[in-house]
Amino acid sequence: MTADTGRWIRNFVDGRFVDPDERSSFTKVDPATGAVHARVHEADEPLVDRAVAAARRALDDGWARTPVRERAALLRRAADRIEERFEEFVAAEIADTGKPVTQARELDVARAVANFRTFADVVAAAGQESFLTDLAGGRQALNYAVRKPLGVVAVIVPWNLPLLLLTWKIAPALACGNAVVVKPSEETPSTATLLAEVLAEAGLPAGVYNVVHGFGGGSAGEYVTSHPGIDGVTFTGSSATGSHVMKTVAPRVRPVSFELGGKNAAVVFDDVDIDEALDGLTRSVFTNTGQVCLCTERVYVQRSVFDEIAGGLVERARGLRLGRPLDEATTTGPLISQTHRDKVLHYFDLAEQAGAEVITGGGVPRLGEGLDGGSWIEPTLWTGLTNSDRVVREEIFGPVAALIPFDTEAEAISLANDTDYGLAASVWTNDLRRGHRVAQSMNVGMAWVNTWFLRDLRSPFGGVGLSGIGREGGESSLHFYTEPTNVCVQL
Repeated sequence: MTADTGRWIRNFVDGRFVDPDERSSFTKVDPATGAVHARVHEADEPLVDRAVAAARRALDDGWARTPVRERAALLRRAADRIEERFEEFVAAEIADTGKPVTQARELDVARAVANFRTFADVVAAAGQESFLTDLAGGRQALNYAVRKPLGVVAVIVPWNLPLLLLTWKIAPALACGNAVVVKPSEETPSTATLLAEVLAEAGLPAGVYNVVHGFGGGSAGEYVTSHPGIDGVTFTGSSATGSHVMKTVAPRVRPVSFELGGKNAAVVFDDVDIDEALDGLTRSVFTNTGQVCLCTERVYVQRSVFDEIAGGLVERARGLRLGRPLDEATTTGPLISQTHRDKVLHYFDLAEQAGAEVITGGGVPRLGEGLDGGSWIEPTLWTGLTNSDRVVREEIFGPVAALIPFDTEAEAISLANDTDYGLAASVWTNDLRRGHRVAQSMNVGMAWVNTWFLRDLRSPFGGVGLSGIGREGGESSLHFYTEPTNVCVQL
């Protein structure tokens, strides 16, 4: 127990929670208030070794050979148990992130349930490739591919949508018969730990799901990704960290799936439904306080409607309500930490140095009610910037956007594609042909027309450039989490 709160968040290895050690622990702070709400047990290298060994043993003891229908049934039971303990997951997510209760319920925890059920359906319906080959003399050969589990998979998840992104990865991994060693962000350890209880209740064998807490370099993150017993790594996080992970696994030539940063563009044409565009832009810029890899930080607006879009977006930004996470009226939470707020505030300074006009926000709010110790920041919009400015080129990961005018379709496409990232884009127009044309011209993994963050979980998800490698979702996930063996039989 601790003098801070008496609450421990523990590692989970081989079907059991590990007794914590005061000498290797760190505190977890509530981003909304700045108060410590738990102490987290940091995994050392021997504990990571135990987790990897437990995962390997679970595979060898039969989990990898469990029939697909049984694995799918287990995922559905896990989804049922999350629903039964729904408010516990909501409370855990809020304590770690400070996000509003409405978002935690409607997005984060609801998507966790959907992830398990979707991949249960996907794996149950998946087929196998087969080819009948004609040979000389009227003979034939049958080729068919058998997909087998990748093995022990390291699952590294970020702090912005911790439960959503964790279940997005482990649901298909488990569906395919893999065992996992999960390293949640040190900022958001709670829901990965709570999920261990749920999966055990659903009947998952010991060792298939393991959780080790800690940091990156010199801690659990490095120990997991560099471990020789890991067969693949799936990672969501910053581009810089992804690059480091790639270097770590390169000597062992392990497969990786990376969903990294984004500097996403929205392109708004003058034939758009203004209110529809403003509603969509408000979501895409400010959802989760801008802490979503898919959020929009660059808004290109056709010049004839630039002032109307800018004014409307300012009005909606000022209508956002920052406040206590459990208040149903709160729309916007804090940033994840003081460190991250310092980073975002640095970009506020860079925008000022570049001559930007702050048309709303630009500072730190004073909220009272015990919240001023939290990591709060004002939703902020700039004009007067160009694509050459750092705040338009680098990912900020906050509730911010630069509004930039354009004149022609070709110019808009050029501006939107002028980036080292390539995750997502949105196009706003009432011209159906233009919507298709421009969306397909975006150098991104995902492009929306007249909407944002609308997902079919069967469709491929991922980016290009600094935004990542590979795709997950639907059959794309099944392909990453399995290895095919082709069998050729001469008939």
